[in-house]
Amino acid sequence: MVARPLRLGQAFTEYVETRATSGTPKAGGIAATVVVTMTLENLLGADKAATLDTGETISASEARRMACEAGIIPAVLGTKSQILDLGRQTRFHTEPQRLVIAHRDQGCVVEGCDWPPSMCHVHHPVPWARGGATSVDNGMLLCPRHHTLAHDARYQLKASKSGRVTFSRRE
Repeated sequence: MVARPLRLGQAFTEYVETRATSGTPKAGGIAATVVVTMTLENLLGADKAATLDTGETISASEARRMACEAGIIPAVLGTKSQILDLGRQTRFHTEPQRLVIAHRDQGCVVEGCDWPPSMCHVHHPVPWARGGATSVDNGMLLCPRHHTLAHDARYQLKASKSGRVTFSRRE
């Protein structure tokens, strides 16, 4: 059983990360946005810190978790960190893809988890940041708790004999 303060904190994080584009106030015509500065190498696997637009530092693991629920806008920087190019790329599963995945998975795919599709995230088993496609085949439903574990380097996601997935600690 998860302690009440932890559950409340998880619920608030879920609200901020997933509802920021639909129901929260907008500033300058855009939803809440966090700017994270880090190298591509750090995003793809290093444990070095990234810098937020507030000046705070976070781990690369935390940046990858945040990036999973947000759009990524790559910025090409020149000398003195001058932005030379600011690109865009769509990475979210479309509504039709999400409906197919929800019908197929029937909720969080983790063994023993009973979270319904409407409360789950679509996770890229082959990470989008590492070239994974945004497709039905490269999508699975995970509840917020298991989605966080999927991005935690201490855990490994494995397919079980039942077709569901399990998490195990990396050694």
